[in-house]
Amino acid sequence: MIDDLNDRVEQAIKLFWRVRAKQQKKQGAGSGAKDAGLRAAVTGGKHLDGFSDICRAILVDAGLDEAHICWKSKKELPGYYRAEKNWDLLVVVDGTLLAVIEFKAQVGPSFGNNFNNRTEEALGNATDLWAAYREGAFKPSARPWLGYVFILEDCPRSQAPVRLKQPHFQAFPEFVGASYAKRYEILLTKLLRERLYDGASLLLTPRAAGRKCKFHCPSEELSFTTFAAGLSAHAMAFANRSKT
Repeated sequence: MIDDLNDRVEQAIKLFWRVRAKQQKKQGAGSGAKDAGLRAAVTGGKHLDGFSDICRAILVDAGLDEAHICWKSKKELPGYYRAEKNWDLLVVVDGTLLAVIEFKAQVGPSFGNNFNNRTEEALGNATDLWAAYREGAFKPSARPWLGYVFILEDCPRSQAPVRLKQPHFQAFPEFVGASYAKRYEILLTKLLRERLYDGASLLLTPRAAGRKCKFHCPSEELSFTTFAAGLSAHAMAFANRSKT
């Protein structure tokens, strides 16, 4: 696996904050439309390109030809519950779907509704992909490697306990007093353990990280190192089989 992984992640974090701030200022702040600026920082794209670059480097280092990696175009895959979805990165080698990766992020000030949206999106995307695979949409591919990378702003609001309403039934105990950061940790851990995703990484980073490149992962299971190792092993195994 690539030797300078941690340095690359730090630079990807730096790019994330720099591009996001630039897009927000350009598209929203100048007109005084604060909400539009926040939205623009997400919809403008490019803020997660650093992580796409890292994944491409991992795949090439594992022995794959970069020509098989789709990250600018041709990223659509058929679904089972919908016609198709545009993913963030695909690896397709001679008609074999090898890997699928999605990159997502969330920053403040609003975490509640966005957390629910991201949860439903992560569950729905995986469920749709595996149903399509079950029904033969990607034949003759073996089971592809599905990955999910999530960047979350580390700030007082994302770390504050969230009160549950529970008007009729009790929530599972792990959610009681859990912050949104903790909820994301619970979500990604369960997505892995239920085998909805083969690799998942949660990176928490403060807004000032645009200058200092700071980030941390809540657990080894959700570290980017673990994510990268799984992706690399899957790609390397395929590359080695292709040589025989």
